[in-house]
Amino acid sequence: MSLQERVTQAYIERFGERPLYIVRAPGRVNLIGEHTDYNDGFVLPMAIDRSIYIALSPRADNRVELHSLDLDTPAEFSLSAFEKGDEGWVEYVKGMAWVLQEAGFELTGWQGISAGDIPVGAGLSSSAALELAVARAFATVSDLPWDTAQMALLGQKCENKWVGVNCGIMDQMISAAGKEGHALLIDCRSLESCLVPLPKGTAVVILDTATRRGLVDSAYNERRQQCEEAAAYFGVPALRDVDIDTFNAKADGLDPLTRKRARHVITENQRTLDAMAAMLQEEPRELGRLLNESHASLRNDFEVSSKELNQIVECATRRDTAIFGARMTGAGFGGCAVALVRDYNAKAFGNAVAACYQAATGLQPNIYICYPSDGANVIVSN
Repeated sequence: MSLQERVTQAYIERFGERPLYIVRAPGRVNLIGEHTDYNDGFVLPMAIDRSIYIALSPRADNRVELHSLDLDTPAEFSLSAFEKGDEGWVEYVKGMAWVLQEAGFELTGWQGISAGDIPVGAGLSSSAALELAVARAFATVSDLPWDTAQMALLGQKCENKWVGVNCGIMDQMISAAGKEGHALLIDCRSLESCLVPLPKGTAVVILDTATRRGLVDSAYNERRQQCEEAAAYFGVPALRDVDIDTFNAKADGLDPLTRKRARHVITENQRTLDAMAAMLQEEPRELGRLLNESHASLRNDFEVSSKELNQIVECATRRDTAIFGARMTGAGFGGCAVALVRDYNAKAFGNAVAACYQAATGLQPNIYICYPSDGANVIVSN
């Protein structure tokens, strides 16, 4: 049974009627452009064919009631009186109601059932998918205009100000604006974006190390501060404004650690733009080379990889006949790597990497063959 069928059936069983709407929003994987978003740089994510679905109908009593098939606690609150709490996933639902009301939108209550197939904690942005699915639900029942950049910014505000996670804009933007068959180059300063087709004959394979990120908050804040110090040294608002020649000419004045951090961001921004060019020119080998370089930079200069991520990337890059390139993806210290492979080899590639990684680490990885999907949308409107 598909997720769409599951939420529909569960809605009928709970509420005694068919839902008026079904909305969905996807998770994402970032192909390249890591730790560049909070430096006003470029990222190149794609929405994946794993999503959160909500079957719903409007209510007349100004309340929201959302039950998850994956989680025990329901989200139940009145739009006229609710408070920030510590209710896990429920805070994302309340947070989206708060940011939409803060933006001046008049909201209608609704009831619904949700379910998803995005692995939680793997760095595939299940939280952004939930935010955008809830935003789509509110927009649908409240007849709100759907502007992808505005809704992405509101999702980011929910995460930053209500949930308390200091994320950039990438996750929400790709979940809002993805398109089937394409990745999306996002300028994190202007929020301008450009659809970029995945090279023909390729597939994206997500390699989940079965480890979860530890110590990320403190490490993230430390690296963010180092990037800000480097930008101040160069006299610019953000490292996005420093090109490689300027860096090479002036970087000796930075302390060695800050210099390494800045070098990653500056070279990663250029790799991301080069990756877009390789995709537009149908050059998967060049794209793969850039992925490999990105991993080396994240491992050596930004130092956010882990032994498990390095191992799974090493297992992946041994498959010469199947692979173009691979790198860790996400914040680091655990989670997933991403590989660009020949589509007809994808399944055999995944099996070989899983066997190699398990033999080396004793851990059973999860392998997901993914294709680019549409962003948040209404898929059924009865």
